[in-house]
Parts: sequence; structure tokens; C-alpha cells
Amino acid sequence: MPSSASNSAHLPNRSPGLLVVGDVVTDIVARHRAPLSPGTDTAAAVRVVPGGAGANVACWASHWGHPDVRFLGRVGADAASWHEEHLSRAAVRARLAVDPEAPTGTVISLVDTGDAAAERTFLTDSGASLRLTPGDWTPELLDGVGWLHLSGYLFFAEPSRAAARAALDAARARGVTVSVDPASAGFLARHGPDRFLTWTDGVDVLLPSRDEAELLTGLRDPAAAAVELNRRFAEVVVKLGAEGALVARGGAVRVRAPAVRAEARDSTGAGDAFTGAFIASRLAGAGLRDAVAEGCRAGARAVSRVGARPEPAPPPRTASLPVPAPTAPLPRPRGG
Repeated sequence: MPSSASNSAHLPNRSPGLLVVGDVVTDIVARHRAPLSPGTDTAAAVRVVPGGAGANVACWASHWGHPDVRFLGRVGADAASWHEEHLSRAAVRARLAVDPEAPTGTVISLVDTGDAAAERTFLTDSGASLRLTPGDWTPELLDGVGWLHLSGYLFFAEPSRAAARAALDAARARGVTVSVDPASAGFLARHGPDRFLTWTDGVDVLLPSRDEAELLTGLRDPAAAAVELNRRFAEVVVKLGAEGALVARGGAVRVRAPAVRAEARDSTGAGDAFTGAFIASRLAGAGLRDAVAEGCRAGARAVSRVGARPEPAPPPRTASLPVPAPTAPLPRPRGG
């Protein structure tokens, strides 16, 4: 059943905490200029970097100046300490549940650098990231929080969908703003747009890409799709890539913002960067127009660097890449 969008989203006028619940994965980014050659070698520059849509949003929100960013996700023992370290270096307070059976999720990102937009194709093994359970959630995680952001990937599997709904319901009971990024047009098509809209009933702010907005509505015009989605969500922010972004609120498109020009090296995480900067700006008191402009700035910065996150703080001398040797499980998340 559609939720009413007649009232605007509850937007705090100070800067309380931001809690992101979502996926954290290990990204293997392969940048190639020549077309892929089946059956033989294709030269590429390969890097291993931390990723995951939810974790990326948290890191960009922190990078954009929000002082209290928290993250809840699930990883495998194979790379738990590595991911915890990277989130800590990004000034994100991470609570990582360690899965006793599944390894950390891994995404192979094939980036075509011969394409002007540095478009990417993902090969995804969700691993532990979509095994987040309602048992990993506790309402105390919302203490001091004014905004909850849920990665859309959580809604595409059980039990992570149940965990996301538990977080959403708890946030609504406290009057906390809730946003969702649908995350994947491919997963949306596979699971069904109508199901996704039902699962996300009660969300205040939806932040889809153009493809996701059009898939969710069946409309080929992103502005029309945004207005249609605005019947369910108080604010709809459609990310248009090289064409910027637009916002529907109160039944009409209220903001259109141009993209910020950048030399594209890797488009992975550009939408996450937009979302993180947009939320950080809204929590800092920015209006829609300014927050969308900040999101476009962050997206441009993201595509100009390799990997899905902002430049991290310098690593300690003991930092190392993830290795398959098991690490001691972290305690189950408790408290805020």
C-alpha cells in the first residue's frame, strides 16, 4: 500500500548521527582499455579496495564533513579486521557482525577505460553482506541518530530484508528520517519493482538512478518517473550521471542540478558518493538545491579516482591487504 507523501520528509535542523545499514564487500577493480578477449588475456590494471554500496555511502558522508557516521554490516572472518580498519580510517564507527560460515562479499568491477564515462560491469558474490539478520539489529543503534540510510541491496535477500525492515520500523517509531538507494537495476528487474516498492513502504527519501527510477515506474522520462514515485516517497532524488540530478517533492520536480565536469577514471561508487554527500548536507541544514549540488560534486570527485570511496587517511604501518587466514570474530553489535 502506498505511503502518503503529502507531508515532507522529517528533516532535522541540526546534525545528529547518521546510521547506514548495508553491504560491505571487497572490490577487485580491473581497468581495461582494450575490449575483453574471451579465451585469452586482456591487459588490465587491477587493484583490491574496500567497497559495498552501504559502506561507501557512510565513508562519503564522513568525508563530506558529517561528524557522526555509523555503519552496520556483515562480513566474513576472512577480511573482517581489514574492513574494520578501513572504515575506522574513514572516521566511520563500524559495527561489523562476523558471519561464521560465509566469506566477505566480493565484487569484480570491470571498468572500460576506453569509454568516456569509464562505465563498469559488476560480477557480484554477495557472500556475508546479504546475510545480515534481525539478530544483528538492535533499536539502541538508533540512539542519537537523526537519519537512517538503508542500502537497497539488503532488500534482495532473506534474512537481510527482514533486518532492513526491522531497522526501518524502529526508525519510523522514533521519527527518524529513512532513505533508501535501490542500488541495482539488475536486482530490481530480477525480484520485481512492485515487490521492492512494497518492501520499502514507509521510506521518506528514495535515491534511485535513472535506470532504477524508470524500471520502478515503467516510465521512460526520469522527471515523470520521479513525480510518479513521489506519490509513495516524500522526496525522490534521481541521479542522472552526466546529466546531474533532479528532485521531486510535493507532486512536482522542484530541483534540477547539472553535473560537475570531471575526467572519468572509474564510475564505480559515483552514486554512493552522491548519496553520502547529499545526506551529510541535509543533516547539516542545507536545502534541497544545495544538497543536490553537493551530491553532484561528490559524484564528480568519485569518478575521477579509482575505487568507490574517497581518499582514506594514511594507513598505519601494520596495514595489509586481506588474507584468507581467519581472524577472531568481532562481538555482535550492541548499543549505539
